[in-house]
Amino acid sequence: MSQSVRITLLFALFSIVALIAITSGKYSLTTSELWTLVSNKLTGNVEYNRTETVFWQIRFPRVLAAILIGGGLAIAGAAYQGMFRNPLVSPDILGVSSGAGVGAVLGIFLGHSMLSIQLFAFAGGLATVALVYFIARLAKQHDPVLSLVLVGIAISALCGSAISLMKILADPYTQLPSITFWLLGGLSTITASDLISVAPLMLVGFIPLILLRWRMNILSLSDEEARALGLNVEVTRLVFILSATLITASAVSIAGIIGWLGLIVPHIARLLVGANFSQQLPVSLLVGAIMLLITDTLARTIANIELPLGILTSAIGAPFFLMLLLRTRKG
Repeated sequence: MSQSVRITLLFALFSIVALIAITSGKYSLTTSELWTLVSNKLTGNVEYNRTETVFWQIRFPRVLAAILIGGGLAIAGAAYQGMFRNPLVSPDILGVSSGAGVGAVLGIFLGHSMLSIQLFAFAGGLATVALVYFIARLAKQHDPVLSLVLVGIAISALCGSAISLMKILADPYTQLPSITFWLLGGLSTITASDLISVAPLMLVGFIPLILLRWRMNILSLSDEEARALGLNVEVTRLVFILSATLITASAVSIAGIIGWLGLIVPHIARLLVGANFSQQLPVSLLVGAIMLLITDTLARTIANIELPLGILTSAIGAPFFLMLLLRTRKG
């Protein structure tokens, strides 16, 4: 099957999954009701009944969030794997998720509003990556990529300790449940205003990754080979790190920590279109959106209560990743 056919089928699958996601839930919709809702919105004939409210204020922003966050985490994961030349790397390799977790937990611990918690999470993610990059530059190791990874692991461990400490000190009745739920990830609290606030930031991260994706092929070579081909390795790597980190921090700030997407989706994209990042990054974006749409739809439909996304992504992602490893070994 040619790549163009595979990509066409992916777009078709995306459309089907998005339609199922937007019509499924506690208040299910038929396609005719969906068409009526959209027509009323376009013509300004909004009735403000329960169906309109549920769809436009809850369901529609949630589906958009799943597309944006799923695609964002996936393309960030693909970028990190290319930069660090390691297929086992995920978006939290430099501590962005751990740092965002510290910021969010601190915001909850101090009793701030949801908006403040999101700002704390966003700032924590960016600050952690900046700290990792600064310490790695001070180390001046022969292999700068290895330095970044090792410092990222160490700082992530420190962030994990800080989160554990605040969980112990938190009020077990009012604060601890909120902390636990946030760390497990979910889209249930996302509103249209949240999307409006993070979408421009994520777009700023998307643009360099998409426009400069061909350079990722060169960056995935050794630094000496990349320099021989005329690439400014340090500047290019920094641009990609900043872009992927901005996307990840924005996503984590409103959705919590959603694991595995950034790790397994790039592998799926490579199976579909190969290792060329010119195709792999856009396909990762699309596959990530599809996977989070499916996972979020399951999270709010398979049980009487809504399941945290982190539980489902781990339950689906870990076996799938093992299957990929076994398939690669056989190949």
